[in-house]
Amino acid sequence: MILNSNDKPKEKCGVFGIYSKENNYISELIYYGLYALQHRGQEGAGITVNNNSLLNNYKNTGLVSEVFNENILKDLLGNIGIGHVRYSTFGENNLYNTQPLVCNKNKISLAHNGHLVNINSIKNKLLKKGYNFHTSIDSEIILNLYLFFKNCNLDFREALKETFNSIKGSFSIVMIIGDKLIGIRDPYGIKPLCLGEKNGDYILTSESCALNTLEANFIRDINPGEIIIIDNNKINSFTYTEHTKNLCIFEIIYFARRDSIIDGINIYASRKRAGIILAKESPIDADIVMAIPTSGVAAALGYSEESKIPYAEGFVKNEYIGRTFIQPKQKTRKQKINIKLNVIKENIKNKRIILVDDSIVRGNTIKKTIQKLKLNGAKKVHVRISSPPIKHPCYLGINTPKKNELIASNEDIESIRKKIDADTLNYISLNGLIQSTGKDNEFCLGCFNNEYPI
Repeated sequence: MILNSNDKPKEKCGVFGIYSKENNYISELIYYGLYALQHRGQEGAGITVNNNSLLNNYKNTGLVSEVFNENILKDLLGNIGIGHVRYSTFGENNLYNTQPLVCNKNKISLAHNGHLVNINSIKNKLLKKGYNFHTSIDSEIILNLYLFFKNCNLDFREALKETFNSIKGSFSIVMIIGDKLIGIRDPYGIKPLCLGEKNGDYILTSESCALNTLEANFIRDINPGEIIIIDNNKINSFTYTEHTKNLCIFEIIYFARRDSIIDGINIYASRKRAGIILAKESPIDADIVMAIPTSGVAAALGYSEESKIPYAEGFVKNEYIGRTFIQPKQKTRKQKINIKLNVIKENIKNKRIILVDDSIVRGNTIKKTIQKLKLNGAKKVHVRISSPPIKHPCYLGINTPKKNELIASNEDIESIRKKIDADTLNYISLNGLIQSTGKDNEFCLGCFNNEYPI
């Protein structure tokens, strides 16, 4: 999925945590875990480790490989650690807003993926009670709220329960509190979080792909509304509120890495099934099927398999550009879009092409992509989209444009087809998308149907 300027839905962040009973050199494991989660945020990265009750933290703006080096990692000694990769959906991108956040006085560190919707009222109350804020991100509100309840003479479990019953929104969180590693998932399970194990060490991470990178074992997903506590290599958990399952559907469509499994859903298999269903719902005669890499590839392969039309590569992707949508400045995005994909002319010349992508938001860039194909000799370009039309903004951690900037909120499919210069255009149905996951309707679908869990 490639978009122009602010076209792209933006996911906020990836989190990682590890508890080891004996290994004081866990920073390298956290580094590789964050590297596996780099697709979730490229603006900043950080690691906090607990070394004999002293929290040592290092963070900076940039990619994981740019922020850390061997000497920095060697200095981050400790047996409990958390890490974070950031995309800024709330608060500007700078060092102060990079996570994890640390309060050494209270031996607490926090890393957060998600977006809160009731932050103003909570922040105002905390300010009146004398709590200070040093960042412009909603994650600091969570940290100060926990400290407030802890200062009300509650034990840490009750303070956690009160904190996460007070905030509203989407969140997956890893925390260090003293000698404990803690994971929390919001009551709707909008953001993913899972538990793994490697050689007796326990790991919390946004996606299972990070476990695969470390050759760790997947244990289970953290349940919506669950707090999990790891200390002395023991796991305890409790449910802090009523809960339902409403995983953000864009985790399946786009955000998650295709080798991850989230809430029992194999991401690659689900995307491929979406392509199969799309071919059944919207067949058309053509010479080749191709994808806009890389999130559209699995659906394109599914479409090719079902339609019996051969799959061919149409583009060479510059792997060093990164995800276009998470470049923070419009001018930078535009420049990087232009060099991100090159057409393979011999594969498209005089061909009728079925072009598969995972979504259209504003439609500016897919229009440019279609024009590029036709300028290089494509006879026709039939566009097939493996998600339904995005008609509504998201308020829960996907930084989509305003409603009047979403092309599908203002135009019917035929009007969109004309605007993007496609010969035909079809989207998968909402029922087809849900069917592709292999689950019942256990998702937040607000960007499609305006029905949000909160």
